[in-house]
Amino acid sequence: MDAYAIKKCINPACGLTYEINNDIYRCSCGSLLDIKYNKKPSRDLVETFYQRRNHGGNIYNESGVWRFRDLINFAGIDTENFEECARVLVSLDGSEGRLSKPYNMSKAADYAEMNHDSFLLQPEGYNPSGSFKDNGMSTAVTHAKMLGVKRIICASTGNTSASAAMYAANENMECDVYIPKGEIAPGKLGQAFQFGAQVIQVQGNFDDALAASLKNAKETGGYTVNSVNPFRLEGQKTIVYRVLEHLNWNPPDWIVYPGGALGNTSSCGKCLIELYEWGWIKKIPRMAIVNAEGANTFYELYNGLFEGKRLTWNDGRPDLAMVDRYYEHLDKKGIRPKTHATAIQIGKPANIVKALRALDFTNGIVVQVSDKEMSDGMSIVGLNGFDCEMASGAVPAGVRKLRREGLIKRDDVVVGILTGRQKDPGLAVEYHTNPNNMFAKPPTSH
Repeated sequence: MDAYAIKKCINPACGLTYEINNDIYRCSCGSLLDIKYNKKPSRDLVETFYQRRNHGGNIYNESGVWRFRDLINFAGIDTENFEECARVLVSLDGSEGRLSKPYNMSKAADYAEMNHDSFLLQPEGYNPSGSFKDNGMSTAVTHAKMLGVKRIICASTGNTSASAAMYAANENMECDVYIPKGEIAPGKLGQAFQFGAQVIQVQGNFDDALAASLKNAKETGGYTVNSVNPFRLEGQKTIVYRVLEHLNWNPPDWIVYPGGALGNTSSCGKCLIELYEWGWIKKIPRMAIVNAEGANTFYELYNGLFEGKRLTWNDGRPDLAMVDRYYEHLDKKGIRPKTHATAIQIGKPANIVKALRALDFTNGIVVQVSDKEMSDGMSIVGLNGFDCEMASGAVPAGVRKLRREGLIKRDDVVVGILTGRQKDPGLAVEYHTNPNNMFAKPPTSH
């Protein structure tokens, strides 16, 4: 094949391939697609990535996404040619992923009952729009730019709309964002308006908004930038590259993510599969995905709490009929996802199949935590001088639970991804004005 990259069906029984010069994101068999590269990258690039950190004014070296451009070079450009990078790659002046790396947080480690030196948290809220979404949006919008797209479309619980609108504005594209009415933090909704997006409010939840956005994209030719788009997941892989670079490319024992639409789970899994196949890593870290109790589809299906049978990857043949029956069960019972952690308030995760593949490869697990536990996790991160939203608080809360269950050891090397910063300050105010909360610091009167 002459192309540097292709799209390939993730269903092993199908395996159809597609060129990348189109916006097809689903195979004719109904399965999602992967981006597959036709060249195995040399591990000598590790030194190149390190040298690029002294960026010398090159925004593509400064970017925490495009610094690793050789591993996500679906455009097939000369990665050392600045003019070619500038012609093709979309970047917000090198700011995506630039400040994102793992940090030791001693108070969070104590809360999670972990050793201080083996527990690290990586705040993706330092991205320009305030969440991990910018990693993937830079690559998705790059592909849109390659296709000459003038309008991008997304559904969002808030962070996706902020990121999509920001990159669209910077690239002089139109942006339509579908949101569940009344279910988005004002700080996130305000960003979408601020960056000039056309906001479409949908009666229902995120799943309803996603269905509406995909229908509109199909009917009007808009370009979808939700995580069903495989090019978005390519950018999100760089979250893992930065983790590994910080650890001198020695994989941790665990990587922990909040679980919503499961795009991060999927991108992390694809990243680790590739690095292992390329011979870049020999050890495979285990993944732990943390659901909110009020939006726990993945937890229930993966752990066999519905119909008594676990939903697994099953060598690429997951029981999707069981997923359909589970969704019918939710609809029949009138059960809707409900959590104050609106970023992961998703009942029908679009990337569930890719997520199953990720957990199969990494011997991963899924745990759930309550809103109160997420609030405690969010607050202890804050008391370390770092900011994160409630959904990110699921990470230290989930590690604490897994420590108490004996699944994670105190001296395991654990890296948790804090997916976004706090954009709903009312949650922090509510938490700290209640003296009954674990880490509350109520105001006093003078």
